[in-house]
Amino acid sequence: MDENALLTRLAVSLSIGLLIGLERGWRTRNEDDNQRAAGLRTFALTGLLGGVTGMVGQQHGVVLIGLVFLGHSAAFTAFHWLEARAERNFSVTSVVAGMSTFMLGALAVVGDLNAAVAGAVAMAVLLALREQLHRWVASLSWPEIRSGLILLAMTFLLLPILPNRTIDPWDAINPYLIWLLTILIAAVSFSGYVAIRVFGDRLGVMMAALAGGLASSTATTMTLAELERSHPQSRSLLAAGILTAGLVMVARVGVLTSALNPALLQPMLLPLICGGGILAIGAVLLLLRSRGASAQPVLKIGNPLELTSALKMATLLTLILLAARLLQHYFGDAGVFATAGLSGIADVDAIVISMARMAMGVVDPALAAQAILLATAVNTLVKAVLAAIAGDSKLGLLVGLVSLLAVAAGAAALLR
Repeated sequence: MDENALLTRLAVSLSIGLLIGLERGWRTRNEDDNQRAAGLRTFALTGLLGGVTGMVGQQHGVVLIGLVFLGHSAAFTAFHWLEARAERNFSVTSVVAGMSTFMLGALAVVGDLNAAVAGAVAMAVLLALREQLHRWVASLSWPEIRSGLILLAMTFLLLPILPNRTIDPWDAINPYLIWLLTILIAAVSFSGYVAIRVFGDRLGVMMAALAGGLASSTATTMTLAELERSHPQSRSLLAAGILTAGLVMVARVGVLTSALNPALLQPMLLPLICGGGILAIGAVLLLLRSRGASAQPVLKIGNPLELTSALKMATLLTLILLAARLLQHYFGDAGVFATAGLSGIADVDAIVISMARMAMGVVDPALAAQAILLATAVNTLVKAVLAAIAGDSKLGLLVGLVSLLAVAAGAAALLR
């Protein structure tokens, strides 16, 4: 390693220590000098020590790195033990952070520089989000934790033994792939669910619509529409929220398609952008119209990591895959469109996955893209019907007009 490269890596080791030290020092900024075991300078020196130890260890053997690490950890732990005994603060976080800073500093010199930087950033984020993470854990109930653990166990224990091949005469059902994609959808939905559980009533209507749309745009539509009955003065605001949830659904279709079958996205991109653009414009106009209105939604969305929810999604996905394959076999393109239209009434994730899978050799990619767009259009219009049923006709009219324009814009882009 030449001198410039070595100096660069040592600078990264020092920077890693400074990054962690900045977070640790800021957290203890109100303590008097000489009353804390480690702050900005200590962590910066720890990162640099790790880098220097890694450099010397390359010349005199890696055992030296282990010995210096043990000595540093012992000294670091001893001083924190004294601080903890004086303050009765028994958190071990700073000790682990000090040990990790040393090792990342050493890694920056002797190993993968990008991995060392990524590890430092991840550690800094975890340390900085202490309160938010504790609040999130406190907001979870035991049934939610249990359902997540059961699903994780079924994923990592069951998934490896599932047959990774089709098991039906129509070459449509692959148990391994279906369960893997079910977990993918649950994970995406869980991010929105977590946002709702963590922030709860502090979410405004628009933020709730964004998070709820990620978890379940249909459930979000129902909640906002029901809220309109008791807050008719907030009709425009709630309509904007419903359109926002629909916009998130459209974006979700694009992201899932791109992740599962990137070739399908090209013919879908312009229609999705045009339709989503109309939904966004409608939401903004209604939001501006609703200035001064207020309503606080309490979203009623089930945990997508619940075993029953995952099994329902897996069952729906299996049925749609099988139905699309059979209908396509017996009725051609019309059968695929019929499946897409019917599935779009309840959900778009399952049809997106099914078509992305079938476009890899069973159906024409252009047909699969059109089927996904049809399901998206149907789901968008269904939200207007749900708004009218759960809310009132005026809310349904507001959402319906914008939804019709969005579907028309998407269709025009597709047929251009």
